[in-house]
Amino acid sequence: MPHDQVAQGPTTDSHCPYCALQCAQRLGGHPVAAEPRDFPTNRGGLCQKGWTSADLLRAPDRLTQPLRRTADGLVPTTWDDALDDIAARVRALRADHGPDAVAVFGGGGLTNEKAYQLGKFARLALRTRLVDYNGRFCMASAAAAANRSLGVDRGLPFPLTDLDDADAVLLLGSNLADTMPPSVQHLAGPRARGGLVVVDPRRSATARLCDDGAGTHLQPLPGTDLVLLLGLLHVVLGEGLADVTYLDERVDGVEDVRRSVAAWWPERVETVTGVPAGQLRSVAHRLADASPHRGGRGAYVLTGRGAEQHVDGTDTVSAAISLALALGLPGAHRGGYGALTGQGNGQGGREHGQKADQLPGYRSIEDPADRAHVAAVWGVDPELLPRSGVPAVQLLSSLGTESGPRGLFVHGSNVVVSAPRAGGVRDRLASLDLLVVCDVVPSETALLADYVLPVTQWAEEEGTMTSLEGRVLRRRRHVDPPAHVRDELWIWSELARRLDAPGTWSTDASLVFDELARASAGGRADYAGLSHARLDTGEALHWPCPDPDHPGTPRLFTNRFATPSGRARMVPVRPVGPDDDVHAEAPLHLVTGRLLAHYQSGAQTRRVPALCDAAGGPHVELHPSLAARLGLDGAELVRVTSARGSMVAPARITRDVRPDTVFVPFHFAGDSLVNALTNDATDPVSGMPEFKVCAVRVERVADDAGPSAARVLQEVES
Repeated sequence: MPHDQVAQGPTTDSHCPYCALQCAQRLGGHPVAAEPRDFPTNRGGLCQKGWTSADLLRAPDRLTQPLRRTADGLVPTTWDDALDDIAARVRALRADHGPDAVAVFGGGGLTNEKAYQLGKFARLALRTRLVDYNGRFCMASAAAAANRSLGVDRGLPFPLTDLDDADAVLLLGSNLADTMPPSVQHLAGPRARGGLVVVDPRRSATARLCDDGAGTHLQPLPGTDLVLLLGLLHVVLGEGLADVTYLDERVDGVEDVRRSVAAWWPERVETVTGVPAGQLRSVAHRLADASPHRGGRGAYVLTGRGAEQHVDGTDTVSAAISLALALGLPGAHRGGYGALTGQGNGQGGREHGQKADQLPGYRSIEDPADRAHVAAVWGVDPELLPRSGVPAVQLLSSLGTESGPRGLFVHGSNVVVSAPRAGGVRDRLASLDLLVVCDVVPSETALLADYVLPVTQWAEEEGTMTSLEGRVLRRRRHVDPPAHVRDELWIWSELARRLDAPGTWSTDASLVFDELARASAGGRADYAGLSHARLDTGEALHWPCPDPDHPGTPRLFTNRFATPSGRARMVPVRPVGPDDDVHAEAPLHLVTGRLLAHYQSGAQTRRVPALCDAAGGPHVELHPSLAARLGLDGAELVRVTSARGSMVAPARITRDVRPDTVFVPFHFAGDSLVNALTNDATDPVSGMPEFKVCAVRVERVADDAGPSAARVLQEVES
């Protein structure tokens, strides 16, 4: 083990540091290695990332001491000097520009304890209302839609294992086979019965699971998922396929939705989406026949980022929920709607205070009773708590402006690579008076900072995570961190003391969790009955879990919805189309997504040689007909340009994309940074940016007009 790390025992049971599937792992050996454990979600499986996760502990450029920026670049410093100067500069910025002079940007990979304490640190120590996190890029639209229709946002309000016995699963905008490979085994039952339906403009690895009679791949024009869903609703409501009894007993707003979808008959939908009308009708009947009210074994409607990262993403998810409600699925034991959370703690990260408008337990920061409850737990006057801040894109675009924040703390996020219109984000960060980044490795964002603070990673810390199903899981420490690396709980405690913050600031994760549980008590995401000690006696419990004797709640909505009336609400919606649609100067749709071997901005996985070898580097997927028009016949370099920027990568010719669409993975930086092109237009309800579609043009890069393919790959590898 590098950096004099010491193992805590022969083996340690924990969970994977990557996605929200949170596959169960066992850590052990010398050097440390990860192997799978049996657990309901992964059933003894791991993906490439999980198998190689222990390699992160041996990253050659691991941050091991605090760094400060000087005229000579980033140089080592001591913790006391770094924290003293950071606190002094925060005080000066607040004195000159007010409490909102300093902002906070968090991450969906932080433990529940850290997500909770970060929100508390922002509001009590920094006194700022400006806190948000990268979950705004991940789950915001699904959360907003679930809250307004079902009353609560829990990604999957049922265990993932419920999919096993279903007759049909409709999967919109999620490439599970690449992003969460162990979850694919839960689709075996629906596939065996021919009931897997995948909606994706690209023939992804998940779409290929529909081959050989296992299901149906619908390949709509990018940005038209909402129209497709309205067409399915039209068929279900118009052809007598709905569960009328369920709708009468449990759902409001049905007639408004019925009227709103009347104009979207399948033939009209075909003209917008390109999906044949007959195929649309067939899928609607397949879902209805699988639903319990028609004697089926069960049907599920699942959404992912491909359907949600649009300017009408919240409305798209609302239409998906309305489809599930029309079929009588939510709360039916054999069916439901769910959103597939992406980041490791994307669920818990948005429940406990990182979002601009939320307090712990999914409480509203504007609600007087919610403010009073949390303030009592924190031991402060409710009037001391700031009001709502602004969503992530708005926060980032305001940095360094005349009326915006002059300082920023970044925790668990690499915004220079992961944010839309990334070139503008880099410029805004460069304009700040103070940028503090806590990270494990020198990410692209960390390299811009005034202070880089080295922090622990998953195998070096205690805490909890909340999976995509709402299971609260124990993360356990297996090795000691390097000598000068610190946990964020310690960092915030030290800064809170220097800033004379009220309240208590424990550095013990179990005590922080106990405080989180009290703060969440009575909230929609109620953890009051949970503790490290209780979770250590078993594997996991689903929230809400309001008292120590409560068994947890694997399935929501069995008797009532989490709305004031107890009834769900259908919401009528209308499509608005992409904000940046194709035109003569940019005639192609750009779609971005993940690769099997990489994760998020790639800051972690690009440091694992086995994953880099498997991924094969950045590329641009083009249909053969488009490649022929550009004069391409192999892996020549192409330049992709939008109204916001351009990127260069080798072409990859494939029939897996539509002729009018190009696909680029978003894990790479430098010349291959695709988020330099993506659009920062946002959904008006959720604040989520429109990552998933924008207008671009593609050109072949002449041999003397840009970097070589070898250079592009070399930059990525370095």
